[in-house]
Amino acid sequence: MKNFVYILTFLIGSLGFSQNELLFEQANDLYNKGDFEDAISKYEAIIASAEHSAALYYNLGNAHYKLNHIAPSIYYYEKALKLSPKDKEIQNNITFARNMTIDAIDKTPEIGFSKLSKSITNWLTFDNWAKLSVLLMALFVVFYLVYYFNYSTTKKRLAFITAMSFLILAFGAVALAYNNYHLLQNDQPAIVFAKEAQVKSEPNLRSPESFKLHEGTKVQILDTVNNWKKIKLADGKTGWIPNDDIKALNIY
Repeated sequence: MKNFVYILTFLIGSLGFSQNELLFEQANDLYNKGDFEDAISKYEAIIASAEHSAALYYNLGNAHYKLNHIAPSIYYYEKALKLSPKDKEIQNNITFARNMTIDAIDKTPEIGFSKLSKSITNWLTFDNWAKLSVLLMALFVVFYLVYYFNYSTTKKRLAFITAMSFLILAFGAVALAYNNYHLLQNDQPAIVFAKEAQVKSEPNLRSPESFKLHEGTKVQILDTVNNWKKIKLADGKTGWIPNDDIKALNIY
């Protein structure tokens, strides 16, 4: 009975994959014919089935860009870039889409230790830092055993120094893995979808307006209170915006 369930699950999954492949081909054909609205509907049907890929988001961004949909095009290019950050075509197209936005926000440059720390932390992903720490701990154990079972004073000293070096590096890798995870948890980007959004100083309609934002602008979500999101801009300004005016860029 259990084997039957596994086979049935596999067949359903395969059927869903085949159907999405067909939808993707149909959507691409509609896009090539200039029928961008129907192409978008097909792409969105694939997303509704919980399928995610850089190619899917990239094509969806292209379709919205062709229709001059500023916020959706940037939104889907950003999602594609998260899955494939080194893709040159995605990078080029998102640059074109960002040029359509109204808000010109200068990014506050990072300097000193903060910049260096983030650069080192992002050198590897969380998973790779974790794998490296396990490898370094294994090397520590190997060289400690060499130290423990060796009778030569010179070799014992060398093995001990090497073992301790790998131990320190392992703890460093663990710290960097934790820091990378912390950065990812705090990274909550979103795109403004409202044509024009009033950003308030407090999370209520009666509070004074701090500034205005327009569609396509990228923000960071800092906090949520009822139907409001506290956001931060690249230049460091913060404020509160209604939930419905922005859309979070979480992949899933």
